[in-house]
Amino acid sequence: MTPSPDTTDSPKISLRGVTKRFGAKTVLSGVDLDVGKGQSVVVIGGSGTGKSVMLKCVLGLMRPDGGSILVDGKETVGIKGSEREAMMRRFGMLFQGAALFDSLNVWQNVSFGLTAGRNMKRAEARDIALAKLARVGLSADVGALFPSELSGGMQKRVALARAIATDPEIIFFDEPTTGLDPIMSDVINNLIVDTVKDMGATTVSITHDMASARKIADRIAMIYKGQIIWHGTVEEMDATDNPYVQQFVHGRAEGPISMEIRHA
Repeated sequence: MTPSPDTTDSPKISLRGVTKRFGAKTVLSGVDLDVGKGQSVVVIGGSGTGKSVMLKCVLGLMRPDGGSILVDGKETVGIKGSEREAMMRRFGMLFQGAALFDSLNVWQNVSFGLTAGRNMKRAEARDIALAKLARVGLSADVGALFPSELSGGMQKRVALARAIATDPEIIFFDEPTTGLDPIMSDVINNLIVDTVKDMGATTVSITHDMASARKIADRIAMIYKGQIIWHGTVEEMDATDNPYVQQFVHGRAEGPISMEIRHA
C-alpha cells in the first residue's frame, strides 16, 4: 500500500515500514503513513489492530522494532536524552478517558506540562491554564475544582485544555469521544476542530467513532492487522468499494473482517 498523499512537499510526520512485536505476536507489520503540516489525520480500525501501539511509537512511548518515524524530516526512532525531551515538547496529547491527575485541581492539571515540563512559575502557568480553559468553554471557577467533581464531558474539555496548554505543533487524540453521549461527543468534536484550526496544529487521532472521524478528519486511514490498508478523504471513504472499509464504516458483522468469539 502506498503511503497516504500529503498536501505539502514534505510531510510533518512520516512513517515507513514501522513494525512492532510483543513476543510471538506482531502488532505492527509495516505501517506507512504521511501526515501533512496542519493536517488532521484520523486512523480508524477495530480493537487490537495496532492503532494505539502506532500512536505510542510516534510519541516515543514505545520503540518500534523496525522502520522509520520522521518528524519534519528528522528521524525520531532511538533518540534519547535532551533530544527526546525537545521533541516531546512539540507534542500535545489528549488521552483516552481524559487521564487527569486526581490529586491536582483543574488548573494544576491543565498547567502540568508548563510547571513540571518547563519549570514555569505557578502564577504564570495558572493564567495560561485559565485562558486555555476559557478556550474550551469552561469558566475560571472550574479551575479550582477537582476531576472527581466534573462530569465526563467537562473532564474531556479539561483534557483538551491540557493538550493545548503548551501550544504544541502536533496533537494526538486517543479516542477523544469514548464514554460520551452523542451530543457531548459532537461538542468535543467541534471544540477539537475549532481549536486545532485556530492553532494551525498537525493532528493524529485514533477512534472507533465514525461520527467523530467524519467531523475532525481531513484524511482518514484504516489500519487492519498492523498495516494501513486504505486512506483517503471522507468523501472517498463513502465512495470506496474496499470491503474492509465498508464493513467497518457501516458496522456490519459479516464481511472480510472476522471477530474471534470464544464459546464457553
